[in-house]
Amino acid sequence: MWLCTLLPVLFCCLSGSAFSAPRAWLLPSQRPRFDRPGDVIVGASFSIFDLSIGILSDFTAPPSGLLVSRVSNWGYRVAQSFVFAIEEINRSAHLLPNVTLGFSIRNSGDTVHGALHETMSFLTRQEEPIPNYTCQHGSPQAALVGDTRSSLSVSMARLLGLYKFPQVSYGSSLPILSDKIQFPSFLRTLTSDLTSSLAVTQLIIQFQWSWVIILAHDDDFGQQASSLATQELSQAGVCIEYTLHVPSHESLGKIEEIVQKMQKSTARVVLVFLSNANFQLILYGLLDVPVSGQVWVSKDTLHMALALNIPGITQVLHSTFGLLYHSSRAIGFPEFLAHLRPSQTPEDMFIKKFWEFTFDCTWPHQSSTMTDAIQLCSGNESLKNQQYALPEVSKIDVAYTAVYSIAHALQDMITHGHQHGKVTDSQDFQPWQLLLALRKVHFKTPDGIKIMFDANGDLVTKFDIFQGQKTPEGAFHLVHVGLIDPQISLGSKMMVHLKEDLQVPTSVCSESCLPGFSQVPRLGAPHCCFDCSPCPEGQFADQRDMKSCLLCPKEQYSSHMRDRCLPRTEIFLAFEEPLGFMLAFVALFLAGLAVLVLGVFLKHRDSPVVRANNRSLSYLLLLSLCLCALCALLFLGRPSVLTCLLRQTTFAVVFTVAVSSVLAKTLTVVLAFRVTRPGDRIRVCLSPGASTSVVLIASFMQVVLCGVWLATSPPFPDRDMVSEPQHIVIQCQEGSGTIFFCVLGYLGFLAVGTFSVAFLARGLPDVFNETKFLTFSMLLFCSVWTAFLPLYHSARGKSTVAVEIFSILASTAGLLGGIFIPKCYIILLKPERNTAAWLRQGHQAQQERQSEMLQTRCVPRSTPQTFMTYSFRKSPGPLL
Repeated sequence: MWLCTLLPVLFCCLSGSAFSAPRAWLLPSQRPRFDRPGDVIVGASFSIFDLSIGILSDFTAPPSGLLVSRVSNWGYRVAQSFVFAIEEINRSAHLLPNVTLGFSIRNSGDTVHGALHETMSFLTRQEEPIPNYTCQHGSPQAALVGDTRSSLSVSMARLLGLYKFPQVSYGSSLPILSDKIQFPSFLRTLTSDLTSSLAVTQLIIQFQWSWVIILAHDDDFGQQASSLATQELSQAGVCIEYTLHVPSHESLGKIEEIVQKMQKSTARVVLVFLSNANFQLILYGLLDVPVSGQVWVSKDTLHMALALNIPGITQVLHSTFGLLYHSSRAIGFPEFLAHLRPSQTPEDMFIKKFWEFTFDCTWPHQSSTMTDAIQLCSGNESLKNQQYALPEVSKIDVAYTAVYSIAHALQDMITHGHQHGKVTDSQDFQPWQLLLALRKVHFKTPDGIKIMFDANGDLVTKFDIFQGQKTPEGAFHLVHVGLIDPQISLGSKMMVHLKEDLQVPTSVCSESCLPGFSQVPRLGAPHCCFDCSPCPEGQFADQRDMKSCLLCPKEQYSSHMRDRCLPRTEIFLAFEEPLGFMLAFVALFLAGLAVLVLGVFLKHRDSPVVRANNRSLSYLLLLSLCLCALCALLFLGRPSVLTCLLRQTTFAVVFTVAVSSVLAKTLTVVLAFRVTRPGDRIRVCLSPGASTSVVLIASFMQVVLCGVWLATSPPFPDRDMVSEPQHIVIQCQEGSGTIFFCVLGYLGFLAVGTFSVAFLARGLPDVFNETKFLTFSMLLFCSVWTAFLPLYHSARGKSTVAVEIFSILASTAGLLGGIFIPKCYIILLKPERNTAAWLRQGHQAQQERQSEMLQTRCVPRSTPQTFMTYSFRKSPGPLL
């Protein structure tokens, strides 16, 4: 037989305490079991009884025996699902029709040495097994189902792997068991903890929770699962506020420390990688402290379900989410349990003890003293009213799928054979042959669930998502809300399907930033903790929680909400808009007024008022002021190449002509009072040609500057995208800023010089107050252009053009009104003053007032006879 070969390495792999003396203590002679014969035997190991030694041994004598300290209600029901599957297969006409499956159910006692003992006892067919020897022959042994906890299955898998004996576990999820080098014959009808841990992190990512706490067991699984979850969540942008490890032993100080941290926590989602006992221990600790409702997420729905039964837990649990791997359901199993009776299965050595613990009774032959307080077991009690709590997640039928996997593998091996040997007889096969078939098995269970294993021997399955919801009566119940399919992935993410109307709370360190805002990280905090800052002008954020704002294209601007970009509109100071219309109207009005004054002067050209101070200069000044007003129209409308060339140059030349004309008029007045006798040389400067020369020379220099400007770097149309965020301002770019300011500087120098001369001559006697009017007009002119400079540089967009037009019109109005309006007043409204007689009287009165002033000051002074003489000449001279 295959067990008769001695393998010395077995003793190196097993603990010496498991097989060395005193063997009677560790491996008692009588252990309960449940055997049923068949053509092929399937073994099973379940944690049904917790066995303990009655009296602590002093190693001087063998212990008296083992006591049953506790019966696992869940463990025995799982064992019955194993029996139910065997009987269902034996009744089937399609699955193994010519083979009757037998079984041997063993109790591991939830201990490692108990699991090893029962495994070796099953393999050797001996009560006290001798490794590698079997002395009893019988039906071939196909496989072993079990055990519940991973620590037990690991020990069993190391032993069974030496013989390539198939092992199918229904409850061991330790990730290391997926290693086929260490555990070549191990398979399981569930997923590993790493897969389920990865699935539960996908659930957190799907719900967009970005601020969580991780509670993990302080062992290999807890460390590995929390590390994997942290890695996956970090890659998805989820922040971990705390990672708390709960010790394996009950440390009240550590539990209190964890509870205090959770009390201070701001995260509302708690990701749990704990055992049932430790999880409930944490919840009991939180019952005594004020905490807000938290959402608990676990890869295991069972201990979530158990937690919901804790009194007063609603103040701690706001909601719960748990995963349950999608597995087959044993249809008819509840009815099978309901009809279970001890008398029907006398070979079952577990059922009587289970009956006592379940119905709280005692069998008559075991009670030596009969009292009224003791309830006797009749054997007719029904498990129908003793259903296990939360059957939708408790998985009391988990062994069902494992048995069907073995049965289908056995049928495939018998029917089709495999690469390593053709098998036709169910009584003659080797365990490794069944192992090969088991790895490749692919079938559907009676309820339609597809069953297959991956390369690691893990079940290929989906995860059901359950949520603990509160009923109107205040109780919690588990509701199926979705599905996770690890086989269908989008990149590195599993496919998650959820109900459309599912309501989940939020758990964030900072509230989400709306479109139009960007995240600003908080100093010293995780990246999930941030403040929301509005996007500046010209930038936008069209999605929530953007790390930074994006720049709008140059042709667009950001909306008021800063959540999108809008196309800019081109603007310029147009004639149609109110401001442009008003400026154009004022420009035409001033030009018309200048033409009107010129017409008045031409009509009264022989009057003393018009003839005074060189009427030719007055005509030229009026004509230039008309052009000054009209040149403002060049600044209105859409700029073109031609208008840009003419704007500043025309403005500079015509204003230079106007200012130089005022300068010539001012110099004429000043020089006229310096002529003290006939034939004086200064009298040459009073000729009309001299005044014209002043205008021509001053204007020629400005024309030269403008010519250089146009030849080197002329103005051109430009699109200003900076001044106004919502518009593109079409404007004229000056080209060379240096020459532009030279042109303005020359004009300013000429204006200041004219104002200085006029200001110095303001006190000269004059019947028509010519010097005072010239001084006042130039004061207005200089004031306007002095105010123009700061306004021009501070204005933006088309306001710049408006400021320049306003300055042009204001200075034009100042010169026109300050110099010519008083003359027009005399010509049109006071004609009696526009006569030679009034002029003669006015000069006499001025002479008398001046003489009185000189006598009062006792300063001898000569009378300006020259002026008086020239004033009364009948022929026109330089002054008249």
